Formats: sequence, structure tokens, C-alpha cells
Amino acid sequence: MYTVNQLGKMYDLSRSTLLYYDKIGLLKPSARSEANYRLYSNNDLKKMEKIATYREAGLSLESIADILNSDDTNSTAILEQRLHNLNSEISELRKQQQLVVELLGKDSLVRTTKIMNKEQWVNILRSSGMDEDDMHRWHREFERDLPEVHQDFLESLGCSPEEVSSIRKWSQ
Repeated sequence: MYTVNQLGKMYDLSRSTLLYYDKIGLLKPSARSEANYRLYSNNDLKKMEKIATYREAGLSLESIADILNSDDTNSTAILEQRLHNLNSEISELRKQQQLVVELLGKDSLVRTTKIMNKEQWVNILRSSGMDEDDMHRWHREFERDLPEVHQDFLESLGCSPEEVSSIRKWSQ
């Protein structure tokens, strides 16, 4: 059995966090000591591991409770919604990143950012020996096999929504 302090140290959580988890029913201790201290079992430890993993994935405590108390279908739906939200957040961050790069201009440290624009990508493809037909084939395969990833990739290059739509239509 583990005390609140021991469990907190294992997961780098404060005592108040674990007391809160108990209060909301997320992680109830399996037992109490003679002095009425909370005691956690190995099963509680396994549950805490799941909670920690879901927290690391950015899920809310409410969503974690729903996952822990539901079947696989509901868990999948919650995780798919989180993935959708993450994809939207990443897309918005990429747009902000592109805008900051534009605002900085060519004299900035753009080369140190983890960003590639459309022109750089096309130059890499051309340098590797691809012509227009090869690039069209590449886009067509990308669009056919992974349409959402293709769109995300085009957006990551800083293509406008209109250009993304045009390239995806051209790729079909």
C-alpha cells in the first residue's frame, strides 16, 4: 500500500492534487490506515498510471473519468475528439507561425525555424529529379491514400486555403 505522499512522489503530483482526485471520484484510495490516512493499492497505482497518461495527452479530468468509467466505444470517441482538437490547434499554430515568418521578413532567423514553405519543397523535389508529371503523380498518390494528411501537409507549407483546394482537386 502507498500513502498520498508516496503516490505523489511517484507521479510528481502534489498532495492536494491527489486529494482532489479523491474528492471528484477519479482516484479513490482502496483503504485507510488506522489513523484514517488514505492508502493506495497496486490496482490504484495502475489506475493512476492511466490517469497520468491521459493527462499527458491533454485530456481533461472529466474526459479521463468518462474513459475510465466507460466502454471502449466511448473511449475511442473521446480520444478521436481529442485528436481532432489537436489537429485543429496544430493547424492554427502553423498559420500563426507562417504569419510571424512573413512579419519578420527575409532578414530574420527564418532558417532556424522548423518550417518549410512551398517554394522550398518544390525546389527539393526538382533537385531530386522530379518534373511536373512526377510531382503530379506524387500529389495524386498522397491525395488518394491520405487525403487529410495531404491537406495538412499543404497547409504546413503555408499554402492558402484556395491553393490547398486547387492542388487537391488537381490531384484527383
